[in-house]
Amino acid sequence: MLSVVEGILILVVISESVFGVLGNGFIALVNCTDCAKNKLSTIGFILTGLAISRIFLIWIIITDGFILIFSPDVYASGNLIEYISYFWVITNQSSIWFATSLSIFYFLKIANFSNYIFLWLKSRINRVLPLLMGFLLISCLLNFAYIAKILNDLKMKNDTVWRLNMYKSEYFIKQILLNLGVIFFFTLSLITSVLLIISLWRHNRQMQSNVTGLRDSITEAHVKAMNVLISFIILFILYFIGIAIEISYFTVPENKLLLIFGMTTTAIYPWGHSFILIRGNSKLKQASLRVLQQLKCCEERKTLRAP
Repeated sequence: MLSVVEGILILVVISESVFGVLGNGFIALVNCTDCAKNKLSTIGFILTGLAISRIFLIWIIITDGFILIFSPDVYASGNLIEYISYFWVITNQSSIWFATSLSIFYFLKIANFSNYIFLWLKSRINRVLPLLMGFLLISCLLNFAYIAKILNDLKMKNDTVWRLNMYKSEYFIKQILLNLGVIFFFTLSLITSVLLIISLWRHNRQMQSNVTGLRDSITEAHVKAMNVLISFIILFILYFIGIAIEISYFTVPENKLLLIFGMTTTAIYPWGHSFILIRGNSKLKQASLRVLQQLKCCEERKTLRAP
């Protein structure tokens, strides 16, 4: 039986999931529609891949969490834990990879540094994405092999219990090794985002001094971009905190509140960042305003038709 707090958090998780699917589905739809009319750009490819991977990520977070909460014994039968583990690796790493690619793309396009390495990368921006994709494939393959080894060890021991039977220190070491690729992309994304914020902040200071303290449209755009990046960093960190909480749950499986709280924290990122992207991208923002205008018109027609 769930407590009141646990029930409230589950409702929050469900709401986050619904908003996440709607927001990311909208991003994917707008970019796919644009692709049908024109050639898909690099940023369009990244946003579409990010949105689709996040939709699957939300589903796997909810599915896995609800099974652990309501039917934990299901993990003891069949290959469910194996399927979920492999699917989690694909969706989680893909989502982080697209987010990292987006951060690097904006960093190389917008930032302004005189560093030789930065200028070299900026001139080869089209080669950076395939290189990152190579890292993603290598990371996924290594994770698949490592998961297969762990599951095979459990089968060899005839361990039919879904919980990992090992010492806490060994368990956390295995989780760190399993998420090395994700940690790499996460660190890379944070570094590029912070550097871009520094570049925008420096440029903003220069613009303010040039216009005697008055903000022009470019300065306001830079401030808006910094706010978007700071929000992204906060949500990204919350996502990893949520994953860490969910991982910790396996060491104290009787504490379901810990798992539900971890799910709630994890789900903030995929839905929250989607709406930040919609607000920060002019094409997505205009499309969302058109949708809202159409919904408003439909509502007005229904009001006029009502007796």
